Amino acid sequence: MIDVEAVLGPQGLLSEALPGFSWRSQQQEMGEAVASCIELGGRLIAEAGTGTGKTFAYLVPALLSGAKVIISTGTKNLQDQLFIKDLPLLREAMSSPASVALLKGRANYLCVHRMENALLDTRGHRREVARHLQRVRNWSISTRSGDIAELTSLPEDSQVWPLITSTGDNCLGSECPSFSKCHLVEARRRAQEADIVVINHHLLCADFSIKDEGFGELLPPADA
Repeated sequence: MIDVEAVLGPQGLLSEALPGFSWRSQQQEMGEAVASCIELGGRLIAEAGTGTGKTFAYLVPALLSGAKVIISTGTKNLQDQLFIKDLPLLREAMSSPASVALLKGRANYLCVHRMENALLDTRGHRREVARHLQRVRNWSISTRSGDIAELTSLPEDSQVWPLITSTGDNCLGSECPSFSKCHLVEARRRAQEADIVVINHHLLCADFSIKDEGFGELLPPADA
C-alpha cells in the first residue's frame, strides 16, 4: 500500500525535510486518490485550487509506488521544472531510489549529423547563422542530453534551429554516420529504463496517433 500520509501528512517526511512546507489536507487527499488509482487502476480526474500543492500530490505517490509511471505536462516549461527542480527535491527528501528520465519530441534534440554538415558549409550561411552554429558546436561538446532548451543564448526565431535538428523525413535512423552519438536514441533509452518518465502532451498525443495508425509507439510501456 502506498503510504502518502507518511510523506504529505502533518508529521510526514516533507514537513521535516523541506523548510517552509506546510500540511494541506486537500493535497494529502489528492495524493491518496492518485495513489489508489495507481494501485487499483482506473481513471481519476482531480481539480484543486491554486496553492493546494497539486504537483507534489501526484509526484509523491508516483515515487512511492515502485511502478513505471509516465507524467505528462501541458508545456515544456513545466516539464523541465518537474525534471530539473521538483523531482530531484522530492527524491532527496524522500530518499527515493526511483530513477527519472525526461523525454521530448525529436525536434527538441540536437542532431549531430546535421550540425556537422551545416558546419562544413558555413560560407553558405548568413553571418548571424554562422555565429549561432559556432555557439551550437561549442555547446555540443559539453551537453549530455542534447536538449536544445539548454541553448538559452540563441533566439527562438534563429534560422539555425532547422539546421541542427531532424525530422521524421530527413532522419537517417540507424544508417546515420552519427547514430552512436544520437541524443534522441539515448533519451529514448533512458526513458525505457527509468521508473518515472516526464513527457509533454504533444508527445503523448503523437504517441496515440502513431499507435492508432499501427506504426509502433514513441513511449515505453508503463503501469500508470
